[in-house]
Amino acid sequence: MGETRIASVSGLRGVVGDGFDPIVAVEFAAAYASLIDSPTILVGHDGRASASTFSHAVSAAIAATGRDVLFCGPIATPTLGFLAKERHCGAVQISASHNPAEYNGLKFFQTAGMVLSPAQGRELLSRVERREFAWSAWNAQGRVRDLIDPDETHIARVLKFVDVERIRNRAFRVVLDACHGGGGRSARKLLDALGCRTLAVGETADGLYDHPPEPLEDNLRGLSAIASAVGADLACAQDPDADRLAILDESGAYIGEESTLALAVKHRLEHDRGPIVLNLSTSRVAEDLAVERGCPVFRAPVGEVHVVERLIAEKGILGGEGNGGVIDPRVGFVRDSLVAIAWTLDLLAESGRKLSEIVAELPKYAMIKTKFPTGALSVPLLLERIAESCPEATANRADGLRLDWPDRWAHVRASNTEPIVRVIAEALDSRAAQTLADRLGRVVLESQSGRSAAGDSP
Repeated sequence: MGETRIASVSGLRGVVGDGFDPIVAVEFAAAYASLIDSPTILVGHDGRASASTFSHAVSAAIAATGRDVLFCGPIATPTLGFLAKERHCGAVQISASHNPAEYNGLKFFQTAGMVLSPAQGRELLSRVERREFAWSAWNAQGRVRDLIDPDETHIARVLKFVDVERIRNRAFRVVLDACHGGGGRSARKLLDALGCRTLAVGETADGLYDHPPEPLEDNLRGLSAIASAVGADLACAQDPDADRLAILDESGAYIGEESTLALAVKHRLEHDRGPIVLNLSTSRVAEDLAVERGCPVFRAPVGEVHVVERLIAEKGILGGEGNGGVIDPRVGFVRDSLVAIAWTLDLLAESGRKLSEIVAELPKYAMIKTKFPTGALSVPLLLERIAESCPEATANRADGLRLDWPDRWAHVRASNTEPIVRVIAEALDSRAAQTLADRLGRVVLESQSGRSAAGDSP
């Protein structure tokens, strides 16, 4: 059997029975429990069909190290992170995020409510490799208990920062696609508290996906048709662990994940001013909105924890990633679809306008995502050749290579799992974005054959 497991500083993921199995889950959970300074550890999962198997394995491993387990059952990842922060304890989410149904995985949290730092992740991997587990004696085993109503405090915190009565007075019709994941229950409770007339699909956390689980446009055709048919004001699509949100407008048009963050930034900055933190692959739309309002924008390497660490360092008021992940430090340090839903509804209620009208006024860019093989090329050398081929651009080497021009940008990063580089290019129109992506791709291909692409213009 070929192993599909990917273990990195950000967690563990693989196909169940082919790289990810209960033994692997036990080893990683025990290593984490041995590493984290927390007598109690929260355990939750998204709605995958394999959740029961792995929740038992993970809970048993943690209890065997002498830590108590508070079992949350199916739960949104941001809710679990919020609870870790509020209780100052460790947490493990059993989830493969947006991967297909045959996958599962583990995500580990710091007691501050954010995912592990790269240094902590490396230590976790090292402990697994060394098989360094702090097993407890027979009379020092931990206990496993259920946590009742795990959603309530998270929802209450989200509601604290919106005008609940104003939203309730609008009685918005909302279609929710919870993707049979861990966030359907909490999203329904949030929408009920906001007086929305909600039609939910995929609300049961059973992992029986109606479509590929990543909330991309091609995967949400059915949601679009439903939203249009019922006259919805808004349609929301969570991924299985509910840390990402894609939005559709009242016509069923896909607004997308990049715009989820942009709308949150727009609404937040209409009430407060302060620094915004985005990762290096996130669209300029949110950045332009912040700059227009005189707010500094900081770019962090790709990865939720990098955004959070920069948010804390810069005392930022909002951050996130262009995959539909919104992070509001007043609520928590995890990408949060509940925050995104509430902020969007508050924006609609305050403006009194349709979502399509608001989106029409956002800055307009086109983004292209592609990849190119690296072959035997040294990635650092390749990135340097790309930078040399674009001397007129401003280079940022914090994570791979980001190149900025006044009207476009590109981000080139090596894959952690394949001999490829991923290229994201954004410009004012799709032709310009494609031209830029192709230009950088030529540097990769020509570097493999020893030729130079320096001097080309985007």
